[in-house]
Amino acid sequence: MSTWPVWVISGTALIAAGLGTMLITQRRQRGLVTGTAWSSARAAVARAQISRDAARTDVEEAEHLLAKAERLLADGGGTGAAETAERAARRADQLWRDA
Repeated sequence: MSTWPVWVISGTALIAAGLGTMLITQRRQRGLVTGTAWSSARAAVARAQISRDAARTDVEEAEHLLAKAERLLADGGGTGAAETAERAARRADQLWRDA
């Protein structure tokens, strides 16, 4: 009796296990990166809100940037949306600090 079918099945099982492990790891990493990006964006929005409340003058551009960041937070999305929200909130924060 030939043993080649056992080797083929074993090799296929090993390759499938390796691919499955790789895909699970990549998905977990992607989720971690996205979660970290949204966490940073929420923190930047909170800092901008504090700066807005502490500012003595109204800064229209900063208001628009903060509204954009808050809208992006509410809509959700991927890492790109989170990074855009964070940049807008940081810029708004800086504008209020400079005012």
